[in-house]
Amino acid sequence: MTIRLPGADGELRAYTPRSEPLALSPGAPFTSRTVFSAAHVVADPYADTTPDSPAAVDWDATLAFRRHLWAQGLGVAEAMDTAQRGMGLDWAGAAELIRRSAAEARAVGGRIACGVGTDQLVSGSLDGVRAAYEEQLALVEGTGAQAILMASRALCAAASGAEDYLEVYGHLLRQSAEPVILHWLGPMFDPALEGYWGSADLDTATGTFLEVIAAHPDKVDGVKVSLLDAQREIDLRRRLPHGVRCYTGDDFNYPELIAGDERGFSHALLGIFDPLGPLAAEAVRVLDTGDAKGFRELLDPTVELSRHLFQAPTRFYKTGVVLLAWLAGHQSHFTMVGGLQSARSLPHLARAYELADGLGLFPDPALAESRMRNLLAVYGVAQ
Repeated sequence: MTIRLPGADGELRAYTPRSEPLALSPGAPFTSRTVFSAAHVVADPYADTTPDSPAAVDWDATLAFRRHLWAQGLGVAEAMDTAQRGMGLDWAGAAELIRRSAAEARAVGGRIACGVGTDQLVSGSLDGVRAAYEEQLALVEGTGAQAILMASRALCAAASGAEDYLEVYGHLLRQSAEPVILHWLGPMFDPALEGYWGSADLDTATGTFLEVIAAHPDKVDGVKVSLLDAQREIDLRRRLPHGVRCYTGDDFNYPELIAGDERGFSHALLGIFDPLGPLAAEAVRVLDTGDAKGFRELLDPTVELSRHLFQAPTRFYKTGVVLLAWLAGHQSHFTMVGGLQSARSLPHLARAYELADGLGLFPDPALAESRMRNLLAVYGVAQ
């Protein structure tokens, strides 16, 4: 049977869903790369909320999805951009998410790293930014999770130049208990971060970023770079001090960056590995055997889906991620905190379904098809 899907041209086209999923099963732990999936949150669909309300989270479904990722061998990057941090999930919700997920990680032996930011502030002085970071760092380290120092909207607004970034990050790194991951999130993910590290010129900003790391290499486990520029990431990772890892956050070019070249490679901390979890894990295990070609053969076909989900405005990629989680049966509904399920058009969502189904990502293709038909019917698309 075919399903009629709306295209960007306003016309309906016939698509024949696949009947069998890709055959994948969990395997051995990874040996060649450290890989985190940034994970989405599952909203409570029965909560009487508005887009301005505090996030209402379905904790059972949210933690179940993290157990799914851990079962594949992936680490979980918690309370990050993919979890709608700053786009529906406020600091109070993020703090609860961190506490619950860290406890779950301890219970199942899963690896977890959690975002540390300043989102309890709308704006403030540099002293306020430092205090906000310190509060969040203490909470994350108190749970036993690794800290990811996220880019701060408040710091970007308060800083007068590179010296302010050097001072704030130096202050935080000196007091961190364990090596952290530094996260550089580009303005395509959050326009409020334009000019981060004190300059809109990326070469100048990179120099400041590297200066922070060089001053505290023993306190930096690695850097996560989300600029969607493969060559810039390659150039950056070749300049990192020995022992500091590069975790790619490039959802456009991740296969080539993880595979690497004769001068090095990137580890991974990616939002696209939320829907790609089992397939991504299988690809990394192939890479562990030294088979870079086999790794690319598995992962390269997923790039079209990733580029579709992360197309501009990139910050709304979470809508497609949650759609695919619903279609795959990881949650019972397509509702998001802040009402963000409305952030992408029906043709965009239909194409996401088509690409994911073509890759065999849905464990039960018939369920995914049925749910997609229901969504189409809500929009008035007759079959």
